[in-house]
Amino acid sequence: MKSQVKLIPSVIAICISLLIWFMIPVPQGVTPEAWHLLALFIGTIAAIIGKAMPIGSLAIIAIMLVAITGVTDPSPKMSIKNALSGFSNSLIWLIGIAIIISRGLAKTGLGNRIGYYFISLFGKKTIGIGYALAISELVIAPVTPSNTARGGGIIHPIMKSIASSLGSSVENHTEGKIGKYLALVNYHINPITSAMFITATAPNPLIVKFVSDVTGANVSITWTMWALAMFIPGMVCIALVPLVVNIFFPPEIKETPDAPLFAKNKLSEMGKMSFNEKIMIGVFALLLFLWAGVPAMIFGKAYALHSATVAFLGLSILLVTSVLTWDDVLKEKAAWDTITWFAALVMMATYLNKLGLVKWFSGVVQNNISSLGVGWELSVIILVLVYLYAHYFFASTTAHITAMFAAFFAAGIALGAPPLFLAFILAAASSIMMALTHYATGTSPVIFGSGYVSLKEWWKMGFIFSVLNLSVWLVVGGAWWKFLGYW
Repeated sequence: MKSQVKLIPSVIAICISLLIWFMIPVPQGVTPEAWHLLALFIGTIAAIIGKAMPIGSLAIIAIMLVAITGVTDPSPKMSIKNALSGFSNSLIWLIGIAIIISRGLAKTGLGNRIGYYFISLFGKKTIGIGYALAISELVIAPVTPSNTARGGGIIHPIMKSIASSLGSSVENHTEGKIGKYLALVNYHINPITSAMFITATAPNPLIVKFVSDVTGANVSITWTMWALAMFIPGMVCIALVPLVVNIFFPPEIKETPDAPLFAKNKLSEMGKMSFNEKIMIGVFALLLFLWAGVPAMIFGKAYALHSATVAFLGLSILLVTSVLTWDDVLKEKAAWDTITWFAALVMMATYLNKLGLVKWFSGVVQNNISSLGVGWELSVIILVLVYLYAHYFFASTTAHITAMFAAFFAAGIALGAPPLFLAFILAAASSIMMALTHYATGTSPVIFGSGYVSLKEWWKMGFIFSVLNLSVWLVVGGAWWKFLGYW
């Protein structure tokens, strides 16, 4: 049997942990416990980046090491309790359950129906197909916390079938006809929709937690606040993507009169909307209605529900109606994997904050930027640029966010930045950075691996969109947040 352990990345991760633990002196202002937890944390992040083992396996090992070393508490009973504390985090369960719910999109065929429906409406021109893919992404984003499942598992197969039907394939070296264009649109819409909703990608709830932790729960971002804050800049970016890709990589085929017919034929093959698809639509509508807090707005706070409770309600309806079975739930490995590794990373990040390490590191960052003698506005830009482009060294948005977000957010607040402005621009950057490389997030290798876009073209377009999207969120987003009174 082939081993799941990659020797070289594993050795490197272990050496990094041992080096920090035993060889590097504990800095002044940091407790030994915090420093030792940092050693375990950085070793875990290094192992994730190097893909030393499946991330769930690494999470189990991290939990074990935190418990056995007693870095959070010398008592064995409290140590294991602390190590397992991440599993009690409601936001982790929100994402896990939402991933299970989104399984219904594939099982019922609703995801494909949505995609082909919009192509049948807007697909007469190539750029119209681009917008159809974008709208399809946007529609399903609030209820698909896996950006990989959304962009790579639902939208990408639709995109490939459209390209193939129009004679554009990698095998025949005709990707320039339309395939390259659609693949780039397919990919670069994905980070934008990921930024627009807490439930659009798995790491977003981490950001909500870090913001709350750093501010002592004085700043609490709800699902509605996030969606409202990100809507305008997100829509501007979505509107730009098909146009910008058309400028740098124009497709050879401009008119696609057969695409709507192809989509209609696909819809015809699917037949009338099934009862299960209608239930999925109803559940999605209910989730959005409750996540947006509409009952609480109308009837008062007594009718408010936690977002995780809403997710459990949605899953319960799907189970009772047999749209999903318990076997489906058990087979949704991505959800259980996410719950496991999220619990480990959240636990470690939480105790790094409780033990004062985040405060110490943010002070280091703050002092370095303060020495430049600039205002908070320029300080935030520097913070965001360093935070975003550091992603060239990461193969996981979760690892990146867990390692850097809390410290950079705390540093920005100390430099005078308005908390909500800083939280939302760093949150946007946390998704924008997915555009940079062919290994930036799980969706990247799926779409890049289809072969429509060369490595050079991928990195070029990624850098262009990183600049464009960040500019839109800083300028348009900043003005929108000012209008909303967020700063």
